[in-house]
Amino acid sequence: MTETDMPRRSVGAVTILVPDYQEAIDYFVGTLGFALIEDRRLSEEKRWVLVSPGAGTCLLLAKADGERQTAAIGNQSGGRVFLFLTTDDFWHDYRTYMSRGVEFQEEPRHEEYGTVAVFTDKYGNQWDLIERASS
Repeated sequence: MTETDMPRRSVGAVTILVPDYQEAIDYFVGTLGFALIEDRRLSEEKRWVLVSPGAGTCLLLAKADGERQTAAIGNQSGGRVFLFLTTDDFWHDYRTYMSRGVEFQEEPRHEEYGTVAVFTDKYGNQWDLIERASS
């Protein structure tokens, strides 16, 4: 099979564990400016909640179930940067997030690959806010 014969694939969603659906929706939509793509009740306790920054992969907000999942909230990547939020206007997003109380772990810096700063979400997960350098 050649590369042109390969199926086209993409990561459609990444699960992020949260303690409460509505609290997470309020944070990702209200604070980070994501769009609520879908909120469907699957059972009395479970919902299918997708949010998106505007393009690309969605986040599936999954309410933690049990001690093991609850313990993983905010530490899904073992303390490393977990997600990379790309933007075409770093300074606009950085200032907006700062004004909304988002906590950055460092001052913005310029790297060979772009302008970046690490922030921590409401639950403790670390993110890179990044504007990629022009090629």
